[in-house]
This record gives sequence, C-alpha cells and structure tokens, in this order.
Amino acid sequence: MELFRSANIDWLGKKWYFLGFSLIFSVAGVCSMLFWHGIPRGVDFKGGTDITVQFDGTPNEDHIRAALDQAHIKDWTVQRISDVGGGQLGNKEIISLPQSTAQDTAHDQGRSAVENALTAGYHDSGFSVQQVDIVGPTAGKQLTHQAFLATLYSLLGMLIYLWFRFELIYGVAAVVAVFHDTLITIGFFSLLNKEITLTVVAAILTLVGYSMNDTIVVFDRIRENLALNRREKLADVVNRSINQTLSRTVIASGLTFLTVLCLYVFGGEVLNGFSFALVVGITIGTYSSIAVAAPMLVAYQDWRAKRAPAGKRVALPAAKSARR
Repeated sequence: MELFRSANIDWLGKKWYFLGFSLIFSVAGVCSMLFWHGIPRGVDFKGGTDITVQFDGTPNEDHIRAALDQAHIKDWTVQRISDVGGGQLGNKEIISLPQSTAQDTAHDQGRSAVENALTAGYHDSGFSVQQVDIVGPTAGKQLTHQAFLATLYSLLGMLIYLWFRFELIYGVAAVVAVFHDTLITIGFFSLLNKEITLTVVAAILTLVGYSMNDTIVVFDRIRENLALNRREKLADVVNRSINQTLSRTVIASGLTFLTVLCLYVFGGEVLNGFSFALVVGITIGTYSSIAVAAPMLVAYQDWRAKRAPAGKRVALPAAKSARR
C-alpha cells in the first residue's frame, strides 16, 4: 500500500527549519532540567512514600494542601488519579512524601501523618488510605544507576551493530538521532513536571528501539540507491530514499501513534507516564529519522569534501553489504 506513490519532497532543502525545530525543543527541555523543574524523578528513583487515598466525594486539592500544610508536613506532592479505562479524573489522590531517615517505621509514619492531617484539616468528605508504597534511598539510587546503564548500553550496542552492518557514520548518525529523541522526550517530562518512573524508563527504551528501526529503514534504502548510482549527488539520493520510504513511515508510525494515543487517553493513571513517553517519542522518533539522521550523512560528506584535495570527488562510503 502506497500513500505517496510519486512524492518528490526536497527534505534536505528544509534542513535548517528542522534544525531550528530541534533546537527549540532541545534547549527548552535542557533549560527546564537545569533551571526550572529539574528531572522530576518518581518515588522509584528518589525514594520516599506514595500514599493512595480514596475520597468519598470529589477531592478538593486546595483543601488537601491546606490540611497537609497545617500539619507541618514538608515537601509533599499531590496527584489526582484517573479512573481506569474512562480517562476521567476519579476520587483518588496520591500523596507523595520525601524519603524518611527512619526507614523501618517510614511506612507507618507516612500513613499516620497523612491520616492525622486529613482528619484534622479536611472536612469536605470522608476518606480511606488504600495503599502505601515506600522506596528507600539506597534502592532509589540503584534504580537510577541501572536505568542510566540500560539506556547507555542499548545505544552502544546499536552503534556497534550499525558500524558492523553499515559504516561508522551511519551508526553515529542513528545514535545521535536517538539521543535527540530521548533528550526531547525527557525534556517534555521536565517542562510539564511529570514524574519519571520505571515504566517511563521502559517506554524510553522502547522508543530507542523504535526510532532506531525507523532510521535503519531509511538508511537501508539510501544504501541500495547508492549502490545503483554512485555518481549521483548524495543529497539527491537521500531525498529520493526518504520519499520512497515515506508511505511505509507514515503508515507504520501513524498506526503505532494512534495505538499509544488510545493508551494515553483511556489507559488510566498506571499507564499515563508510559503512554505519554511513547506519544511524544514516536512523534519525535519518526521526525528525527528524516530530519536529523539523514541530513547528518550529507553534512558528513560535505565536511569530507572540504578537507579533500582540490578536484578530488568524495563520496559517502557504501554500506558493507552493498559492496559485496
């Protein structure tokens, strides 16, 4: 099935617009992580206590905050939970408390502190504590370290594979594009102050694989077209290759996007972070295959051409399997 049978879009001619788009979102995300919200880690990584409270009626978050303040509870956060499957805000709130120094009694301390605060200061409706989850600081640091290593090793493994299967510049371009996707996705979490949990890390690793696969499809077509005509300008080869794979990209990415969008809208609180990361990541990942990875190949050839002796033509190395 082809949606764009005779597409002839000059993608490389729009590379500066793409660069500006990427810079805006990348810089905004980095500024948010450095100066505004930081990286909003969930209790899985920073340690602490999550207390799920069920209210009899619609909770008034302003009154909940006032009750917690009156009880002199510090550094708390309150988050409303959506009804599973309905996408509507329910009558549950997650009250997160910072990690306690008294780890053995943190479970009871956090529960008692919240119950006492709401009993004394919240009179809108009745409530009950349904669940208490606690993660110690040591476990949180270990999970943070392991999440970082998982992402790093996945990128390194893909770079080595593409180096072996194509050429080093193909691997570098693909890894830079995936890093770009990951940076913007985490930046969105920071800008919106949404917590990053273990399920979000799983989504980011899923995004790494998805974006890399989409990039490889474009690179494979570039490799085939280079093998057919080595004298053609690389920019023309890249443009034609992207246009030839455009139908596949739109169909595959579009259907995947609709699936994760449904998860985000109807999946409830448990899947909210996971699905949000995929909604942003798949959009940016599809974009980066066209607007980041492919132009890097042309930029690399232009750089090599400037360093080459006068009059010598420099072409991008063909992928290894294309030369066999």
